[in-house]
Amino acid sequence: MFNRDRWREILEVLTSNVGRTILTAFGVCWGIFILIVLLAAGKGFENGIRADFGDIATNTMFMWTRRTTKPYEGLPKDRSFEFKVSDVQAIWDNVPNLRFVSPRNQLGGFRGGGNVIRGIRIGAYNVYGDYPEIINQDPMTVTSGRFVNHNDIREKRKVAVIGQGVKSELYEKGEEVLGSYIKIQGVNFMVIGTYKKKNNDGDGEEAQKEIYVPFTAFAQAFNRGEDVGWMAITAHDGSSISRLKEDIIKVMKERHKVHPEDNRAIGHFDLYEQFNRVESLFVGLKAIAYLVGIMVLLSGIIGVSNIMLIVVKERTKEIGIRRALGEQPWSIKKQILMESIFLTIISGMAGIVFGSLVIYGINSLLDSVGPVDMFINPSVSVGVVSGALVILMVSGLLAGFIPANSAIKVRPIEALRTD
Repeated sequence: MFNRDRWREILEVLTSNVGRTILTAFGVCWGIFILIVLLAAGKGFENGIRADFGDIATNTMFMWTRRTTKPYEGLPKDRSFEFKVSDVQAIWDNVPNLRFVSPRNQLGGFRGGGNVIRGIRIGAYNVYGDYPEIINQDPMTVTSGRFVNHNDIREKRKVAVIGQGVKSELYEKGEEVLGSYIKIQGVNFMVIGTYKKKNNDGDGEEAQKEIYVPFTAFAQAFNRGEDVGWMAITAHDGSSISRLKEDIIKVMKERHKVHPEDNRAIGHFDLYEQFNRVESLFVGLKAIAYLVGIMVLLSGIIGVSNIMLIVVKERTKEIGIRRALGEQPWSIKKQILMESIFLTIISGMAGIVFGSLVIYGINSLLDSVGPVDMFINPSVSVGVVSGALVILMVSGLLAGFIPANSAIKVRPIEALRTD
């Protein structure tokens, strides 16, 4: 390995026909390049899709009511009904392994307009009546003040936590927000905190124009009584909400006299199921990237092996002379293997460098033009690069194995007769 004459000979062999060496190296270089770029692109899509989920608890389902489609126990079909606050305790009592059950009410969004006024400024925002646990299901960073707590719930305090988007539209820059009042559909609420959510648009003010108030104050101020608009239900990490949702829906059907086979009366969205589908997509994309990259790399390795066979044939007389002078077969075999491994590793390293430059260029472009939906920070890990180097070493060894065996099988007397 540290024999200077051996390395000089390797360089002479590889530089004796530069064009052939470059074309041979290109196959390996291109294979590693394709592998790295495909894996980086897959990671970019994965980062983008994960950013859409944000920090939300993925082991969560959302549930709401719709009209019934079947008559049941003397009640007609096409009947509307509402969840009640007492349904929350019923779910806790009948379904195990739940972490959070959060009843919610909403103004704005799909429930209709919810005008918010402060002074002479008016805005239309989503207003949620929530329990404090919602911050664990839909995480946000409280940037000033505090979030809703259970004392607010018990005392039905008319307090509000507003998003950065609401703050920027209803308040002057630098104006004190905490302790001020906003009017939500004619009812005054005191602002006790501000928040910011993470998403793939940086600060994303458009996605943060929301207001959170205590569930009980919301019900009292807007005449909701015991009604619950919808629920966010999260299971413990060791349990899947997808397995528990049928039990949850069954409890709700029994309490509201809904036909057991009426599958449309209670709407639900299983975030955990959707997240698992996305996870499967990530695994599939990575498998395809590895398959394509390795197949391209394999074609390059075959090219290296073929070229090494040609090199051995061209050096038949030289090998015969060396054998006649007493050089051991293993020494010749080692020489061929080292030439193959050296060519493969140098080619692969070039592919890694070019791939890294392309990834760096893409990230620089994304930084200059701003975030792109569903494609964020394409990259490959150090582990992938290390794995690629191991693959290159093994591939170089395999590529040189057949030519090396061919070299030591040549009889010295026959090799000396070769023109």
